[in-house]
Amino acid sequence: MADTFDELVVKQQVADEAHAKVLELRDRFGPPTQQGGWTPLQTETYETAWRAWRDLTRDVQAAAADYAKATGQERTEVEAQVRWRAGSPEATDQ
Repeated sequence: MADTFDELVVKQQVADEAHAKVLELRDRFGPPTQQGGWTPLQTETYETAWRAWRDLTRDVQAAAADYAKATGQERTEVEAQVRWRAGSPEATDQ
């Protein structure tokens, strides 16, 4: 098993930070379809942040699936526990 539960929590926290950055950029830049739109630099900055968040989230999901398989747990339950422990905004009460 590549990751411990605590390592999964750290990965989730990093993904959550990346998501917060995406949301912050979207709030700061405004809607991309507003009159005038985004500058090329704004577009590149946002897309880079979005790709980072997407990749980090994918890595967390893959690691959680591996952990669940190795420990005989349900993947969705592991993901929920990780999000809760990480203090993720979308975590549900456990």
